[in-house]
Amino acid sequence: MQKSVAELAVYLGGIVTGDSDTAITGVTNIEEAGPGDITFAVPPHLDKAARSRAGAVIIPDSLESFPKPAIRVANPRLAFARLLELYTPPPQVERGIHPTAVIGANAEIGANVAILPYVVIGDDAKIGDNTIIYPHSYIGTATVVGSDTVIYPNVIIREHCRIGSRVIIHSGAVIGSDGFGFITVERRHRKVPQVGNVIIEDDVEIGANVAIDRATTGSTIVKTGTKIDNLVHLAHNVVIGENCFLVAQTGIAGSAKVGNNVTFAGQCGSAGHLTIGDNCVFAARTAVISDVPPGSFFAGFPARPHKEWLRGEASISRVPELMKKVRELEKRLEQLEENK
Repeated sequence: MQKSVAELAVYLGGIVTGDSDTAITGVTNIEEAGPGDITFAVPPHLDKAARSRAGAVIIPDSLESFPKPAIRVANPRLAFARLLELYTPPPQVERGIHPTAVIGANAEIGANVAILPYVVIGDDAKIGDNTIIYPHSYIGTATVVGSDTVIYPNVIIREHCRIGSRVIIHSGAVIGSDGFGFITVERRHRKVPQVGNVIIEDDVEIGANVAIDRATTGSTIVKTGTKIDNLVHLAHNVVIGENCFLVAQTGIAGSAKVGNNVTFAGQCGSAGHLTIGDNCVFAARTAVISDVPPGSFFAGFPARPHKEWLRGEASISRVPELMKKVRELEKRLEQLEENK
């Protein structure tokens, strides 16, 4: 595909700075961009983009000039994402049910669905319109999958789960595995049946090798718009609110309730049966062990306000110096005692 900077500016609703006739054939990052590519830059990367080989740059509309052909927009990151979609559309998948797929009794398959090789769909399952299920995935008995959803290869969705519309589930994810529930009697662990399900609401994205356990009773729930990174684990009866971010290797223990617009950075963890309010942010490796009020920014183990954690970390770096001073004071005190 080749388009001029002027054509791309119209597509993005932006304003051109510099040569509007520059031909653009690709979209990429600053480091790899060549004369036929467009990239984007925001502070503090504007100088780097100006020195790059890129043919054009998407920049904030607050800038009135730039040394290269540029498109000024309100949100350069969003504009860049739109151009990625324009220049690299998703691969086309042939619609229909592949002969090697196994479709259970009374399963309902919507219109314009693609069920690719070796997919297994259980009895009484329902698949919505325009959904794509890639090879070697399993949809369990009486599970419902909404419309316009994409399920990549080797995904397992067990029985009675509910998946919304426009959901993306990446390879290796397991939704509806048994919750970790046991009763220990005379040093032997007896399994508690996990008879609930998992509900994934609309517009959720689930990363590779994510595990979301079914509820003991009731439902484990991930609400609308939440995005889950790779290698995240949600235990039984967890409820995750709307538009949350759960970054890689985060683990949420059973029955924790998380509000809307909450961000867990990488390798965070939460104890079970907690309530976390809306609009909270947890820095990487934060361990939440008690309820957290809305609007909190926490860090550390145990989790505490981020500024308090920073002061604590700064103090730790001074401990060797303080220990040295203490030893010096002890020696001086010993000398004073001897001179009495």
